[in-house]
Amino acid sequence: MNSSAVLAGIGTCLPARVVTNAELERRLTTSDAWIHSRTGIRERRRLEPPFTVMDLAEAAGRNALGAYRVQVQAVVLATTTPLRPCPAGAPELATRLGLTGVAAYDISAVCSGALYGIANAVGLIAGGLADAVLVVCAEDYSTIVDPDDRSTAVIFGDGAGAIVLRRGDRTEPGAVLALDLGSDGNHADLISRPAPAGPLQMDGPAVYRLALEHFTATTRRVLKDVGWNAADIDAYVPHQANQRIIDAVAAKLALAPGTAVSNIARLGNTAAASIPLALAEAVGTGRLTPGQRTVLASLGGGLTWGSAALIWPEITAISSEL
Repeated sequence: MNSSAVLAGIGTCLPARVVTNAELERRLTTSDAWIHSRTGIRERRRLEPPFTVMDLAEAAGRNALGAYRVQVQAVVLATTTPLRPCPAGAPELATRLGLTGVAAYDISAVCSGALYGIANAVGLIAGGLADAVLVVCAEDYSTIVDPDDRSTAVIFGDGAGAIVLRRGDRTEPGAVLALDLGSDGNHADLISRPAPAGPLQMDGPAVYRLALEHFTATTRRVLKDVGWNAADIDAYVPHQANQRIIDAVAAKLALAPGTAVSNIARLGNTAAASIPLALAEAVGTGRLTPGQRTVLASLGGGLTWGSAALIWPEITAISSEL
C-alpha cells in the first residue's frame, strides 16, 4: 500500500456575533467603502464572553469528528491566540473531546497554521505514530487586536476550523499529494505582537508585497512536485488575508477566473482558521466537488508560508455557532 494522509472530515465553529463595516465606521475614522476597497471585507465575527478560544476549538473539533467518526491518536492545535502561554491548550482540548491519553500539542505558525498542522499530521501518519490525526485551527484575534487601530481592527475576525486526516492510499481522493513549507525570520517584525500584553502590529504594504512573492512561489513549488500546471487547478484555496492579495496572486499565477475560493467578505482574516473555514463553506455551497484538483496556500507571520495539493474527496463538513 502506497500510504498517505487523507483528508476525511471537516468541522467549523463561528461566533454568532457579526461585526459589520457600518458598525466599525461609527467608531473608527473609516468607512465601509474604504474597508471594502482595500480588503474586500464586509463583516467579520467576534467571540464574546463567556466563550473562549478553547470553546471554539472544542466545537470545531467535535464537528470534524462528527463528520468522520474515527479514533484519533493525536490532536494538533494551531493558534496564535492561546488562553495562556503555558501549558499548551491541545491536551485540554483533547480531554474536552474525550481523547485523554492521545498525543496533543500546540503549534504557532500564525496564518500558515493550517498548512503546518496538515504537515504535522502527514508526518505523524507517515512515521507510524498515528492512524488518524485531528488538526484544529482556532483564533480569537479580538483579544489581541487594538479595537481603535483601523489597520488591524477592520481585518481580523474570530473562528475555528478542524480537519480529520486518516491513513490511506496515495491514489485515493483526499490524499495529500505534495507539501511545501518555508519561513524567513528576516521579516519577523512585519506581523508581530512585540509585548506579551500589547496589541498586534502589522505593516500592511510590506506584507502585501511579500505575500505576492511567497504565495506564488510556494504554489509553483507544490505544483512542480505534483506535476500540475496552474491551468490544471480547479480550486485554489488561499489563506483569506485580503481580497486584493487573493486577486493579485490569482492573476500572477494566471489562474482561470473563479478558480480562487474566497469568503473573506463575510469572515475577514481568521488567521490559522481561514483555510478550514473556506474549505467547509466551499463544500457546503458545492464550490468544492469530488475529483477537483485542489491547492491550498498560505502566508503568515514569522514569516511562514506553505502549500498543499490534493484531489478533492467526497467529504462532509459540519458547522456550528457559539
